[in-house]
Amino acid sequence: MSSEELVRRAESWIAEDPDPETQAELQALVRARSPELGERFAGPLEFGTAGLRGILGAGESYMNRAVVRRTPAGLASYLRAQAHGPAMPSVAIGYDGRRLSREMAEDAAGVLCAVGLPVFLSEKLCPTPLLAFAVRDCGAAAGIMVTASHNPPEYNGYKVYAGNGAQIIPPMDTEIAAAIARAPGASAIPVMDLDAARAAGLLTSLGDALDRRYLDGVRALGTPSPHAGKLRVAYTPLHGVGLHLARRALAEAGFTALDVVAEQAEPDGRFPTVRFPNPEEKGALDLGLELARARDAALLVANDPDADRLSVTVRAAPGEYVTLTGNEVGVLLGHYLLTRADASSAGARLVAASLVSSPMLGAIARALGVRYEETLTGFKWIANRALAVEAATGARFVFGYEEALGYTVGTLVRDKDGISAAVAICTLAAELAGATPRARTLLDELEQLARRYGLYASSQRSLGFPGSGGKRQMQELMARLRAAPPDALAGMQVAATVDVLAGTRTERGAAPGPIELPPSDVLVFELAGGHRVIARPSGTEPKMKIYFDVREALAPGEPLASGRARAAERIAALDHAMTALLGLA
Repeated sequence: MSSEELVRRAESWIAEDPDPETQAELQALVRARSPELGERFAGPLEFGTAGLRGILGAGESYMNRAVVRRTPAGLASYLRAQAHGPAMPSVAIGYDGRRLSREMAEDAAGVLCAVGLPVFLSEKLCPTPLLAFAVRDCGAAAGIMVTASHNPPEYNGYKVYAGNGAQIIPPMDTEIAAAIARAPGASAIPVMDLDAARAAGLLTSLGDALDRRYLDGVRALGTPSPHAGKLRVAYTPLHGVGLHLARRALAEAGFTALDVVAEQAEPDGRFPTVRFPNPEEKGALDLGLELARARDAALLVANDPDADRLSVTVRAAPGEYVTLTGNEVGVLLGHYLLTRADASSAGARLVAASLVSSPMLGAIARALGVRYEETLTGFKWIANRALAVEAATGARFVFGYEEALGYTVGTLVRDKDGISAAVAICTLAAELAGATPRARTLLDELEQLARRYGLYASSQRSLGFPGSGGKRQMQELMARLRAAPPDALAGMQVAATVDVLAGTRTERGAAPGPIELPPSDVLVFELAGGHRVIARPSGTEPKMKIYFDVREALAPGEPLASGRARAAERIAALDHAMTALLGLA
């Protein structure tokens, strides 16, 4: 695109932009004839499978109020087309503490109310799981959560929920995206004044009563431990919106010895004490660990900024702490929820995990006679698959998780919920600490599970393919793997190959059979001995991701470290074999 065309598009955008701040930002770039205009108009910010996410700034390719106003306009058009009967479909809206989150939420409410759709709008900062809960609690047809979750501070996003309380999936996502594409420019979209909307009965505030109903739901998920008050817990919301509800939920479960990282307690979209507000990132938990050591806490639990994820760190010895992986927390929670004293064995039960999470939960479920489902990556698939299986079989959903620190306990929230998961893991830790004849920790429980079901270890490699040809390179590599799948990897026979794009699973020497997964560019090589390798291109980055899962049987009395060393050697061998197979060694 020529510089003249870029300037014309920018000037047209400025005329449509309702935000004086981004108008001025773009005007400065136009005056300077800045080459950055090419980035700002590289194409519309795409509405993906769960909504929008991008860098805050002016222009069609960035996240701003002009872009966001067109989204509820398209959503309103979609909902009205789907409505049956005279009642207008309603929408629940929440927002986190990031820059412009409140303004974007209020813009969305004004756009929806302007076309007659009733809106339930949070009157304060709101964790993502609370908004997901509110969709069903209010009987809304859809939900909007303005958040960029654990992304860096320059980002914001816009997550959309269906009326079932789960994130949208096809075909709903593509139909909403098409409706958004048909929406007019931001200046042509009517926006109703919120006071007028409230007076007209179109706008209702989500207040403290919603918090109370959610907290009651968390309490109903399990029986508090009598040992809870003795367990000292350190907590950080990482400058996010989790503290208000997490502190209350933990207190109501008996966890009164709670220490909060003061520097990170209040919502702050600048995230001043962390470079990257993701509990998985190096350094993000440093202040939490400092507090845990100072208070000799048994646990450090951390939510990400919108409180849908949970990180767990365990005291291994005085002053020594071990941060658990998402797989380890998922296995601990899954086993606990299926075997705890108040767990009902009546009727069929269901647990689920994403395909790239550890297969250990599946092994535990099968041993306990519980149905286990694997889904595509992304929690929307876990929630929607659980709903489908429940409807088809009457099974009761107990737990779901993905390795990227996402967990949901029961059916209270049909999405990741780092608050109810924090209560559940702290309750398990309290029960173990109060066990007789010997107190135990979450680390002890993991070892016991490894001795019973096998030691599972997981790892991941990301292979970068930057530049304009990166996507084509990844497609060629995946096509090569499909055309000539390996017979063995690192001396281990490939027992079956799962091609999720083709929808087939092919056992060695047999004809392909169907699988129940939506098409996706994913290949799974199931190896003899319970190991596996998964390859897929990332949907959000120019990277190809390879996942390794291995299982080692521990001999009676064998030190856990010995089994872990064997697992690490096996993963290293598989890693080398895969990079060689791809021609990247």
